[in-house]
Amino acid sequence: MKIALTTQLPREGFARLEGHTLYAPPEEAEVLVSTFDKRVSREMIASMPNLRLIANFGAGYNNIDPDACRERGIRVTNTPQPVIEPTAELAFALMIAVARRIVEFDGRVRGYGLQGTGEPLFGVMNNLSHSLYGKTLGILGMGRIGQALARRAVASGMRILYHNRHKINDDALRALNGGNDEMVKYVDFQTLLQDSDFLSLNLPYTPEVHHIIGKPELGMMKRSAYLINTARGAHVDEAALVEALQSGIIAGAALDVYEFEPKIDERLLTLPNVVLSPHTGTGTMEGRIAMCENVCDNILAFIENQPDKMNIVV
Repeated sequence: MKIALTTQLPREGFARLEGHTLYAPPEEAEVLVSTFDKRVSREMIASMPNLRLIANFGAGYNNIDPDACRERGIRVTNTPQPVIEPTAELAFALMIAVARRIVEFDGRVRGYGLQGTGEPLFGVMNNLSHSLYGKTLGILGMGRIGQALARRAVASGMRILYHNRHKINDDALRALNGGNDEMVKYVDFQTLLQDSDFLSLNLPYTPEVHHIIGKPELGMMKRSAYLINTARGAHVDEAALVEALQSGIIAGAALDVYEFEPKIDERLLTLPNVVLSPHTGTGTMEGRIAMCENVCDNILAFIENQPDKMNIVV
């Protein structure tokens, strides 16, 4: 099997594909391993006459033209399992970073240490921030990543509200609640916006949820609330978010993704109430290798004609 990759990935993750041709020329490839940062357009698909499978490296696959794949009968798979814990971990870290002003304080301490002058840095009532404990986390998209984030938040003493297309099943709810039926609750979208101290976006991107957070939605949030986005940048109207951050409509934001990625709105770079990360939700070495192995699972199942063992999305 000839396999093309859009991006250099850890070779140790592809050990089980020994005997197949990795990094084959695209025009000869039967399998394409694609990554979220590379667009697989209709034109690209048309230039690959032998293509039979796109094994996407990642859970989101909005980088791939699905109609072009369906027309050609090309299967598309993804890697949902390995991304769960790293992404939830980063979302939780971003919540702590923005609420406790960690990035801002780091800069202040470095500046104080280097210059040794200016306003006093230390003091009982200086450098105050906000705790996560006792606060309400709203999760928009209560899939596997949303539930993994909820586990971390519950362990930190947070109350969870969530909105999803469907309520999670009773077993999952009991596992999250830990015996307290009031710890995790399903609410409608408006209630989620109005009652959350932190709002985390953890839903997949589709055209239907483009700008699901815009000016009206930001206006419904608490002025003390923080927006966390580790899903897709186009979920948020970035211009409306900048305006809300500048005018105090919400208290802050922590972002791993951007609407026009890789371009970032320059105004975000100047705001002290924003924490920014370069789309690294799944970006751990352990996670990358596990994703490669999951890609291998999909490719080998395809070769062996075992569709029930593939994560088929198209």
